[in-house]
Formats: sequence, C-alpha cells, structure tokens
Amino acid sequence: MKRFNELSNEPVKTREQRISEYWKEIDLLHRSVTSRESKEPYIFYEGPPTANGKPGIHHVMARTLKDLTCRYKTMKGYQVKRKAGWDTHGLPVEIEVEKKLNLNNKQDIEKYGIEAFNKECRESVFQYEKLWREMTERMAYLIDLDNPYITLDNDYIESVWWILDKFFKEGFIYEGHKILPYCS
Repeated sequence: MKRFNELSNEPVKTREQRISEYWKEIDLLHRSVTSRESKEPYIFYEGPPTANGKPGIHHVMARTLKDLTCRYKTMKGYQVKRKAGWDTHGLPVEIEVEKKLNLNNKQDIEKYGIEAFNKECRESVFQYEKLWREMTERMAYLIDLDNPYITLDNDYIESVWWILDKFFKEGFIYEGHKILPYCS
C-alpha cells in the first residue's frame, strides 16, 4: 500500500503561526492586490460583522466562504480589494446594550434617555474587536482590518441614503411583505 509522504512533523499550531508570520512579513494581502493593478476588478462587499458580539464558529464558516471566493477570483487573475467592515448599528447592538443596562423594553430606553442610550450603543460596538481580529488572523482570512468601513460613520450613512434614494427614483423599491426580526 502506498503511503503519503509526511509534509511536516511540527505541531499544526506552530506551523500555522509560522506561515501567518511569513504572510505578514511579505504583506501577502497588499501584494495580492497590487500585483494585479491593471487587471479587471472583482468587487466583493463583505457583509460586516457586529463587533459588539463575540465571534462564533458560524462566523468562521461564513468568513471562510467569503475568503475562498476572493482567493478564487484572485487566482483567476482579477484584482480583488478586500476591505473589512464593522456593522455598528441596529438591533444586535441595541439588544446587547439593553442587556447590559438591564432594560426590558422601549419605554425603559426612553426613561433611561435616548441620547444616553445611543451613546452607550456607540461605545459598545467595538467591545470585541480584538477577538474578531484574532479570529480573522488565526483563520488566515486575508482582509484589510486596519482601514475598515464603519456603518456609524456619517459618510457611510449618507451613501446608503443616497443609494436608497436612487433605487426609489428608479422604481426598485416597492412595498411588499417579509417577516424579519427587527425593530424601528
């Protein structure tokens, strides 16, 4: 029976750390983009995670699929810029802050003060960013974490409203029915 040659005797964790350090040393992410400067772009918008929640195994799976898509297109010769993002508003943020402040409903938020609640939400959104960075690096997901788009930035918010306005004027937005767990 034919056996496969062993590739390495070093522990997996050690090998992964060594490879990760090498990729940082050669700036693999930057090189994968700049080496394809004149190539056709492949645009991939990452649906950003909310950094006020801890990453879980389902995030590893989702990020693996995102990374596979970008690596595949890079290997096919496209220029794939990879910009990370942070979702910093919405229901997940509100729920975390409600738990922290022991608030049970919207009336409790109003009693607490909407301005004070919003301030707590803004301060909470990067609570677990370090864990997200560690997970992202450990799984070798090539994405620019140092220059992310952040959904609470006014430029981002204004661009979303501009797009929604454009879609509305083009007739792409219509009234329909869909059940979603959200709150205005």
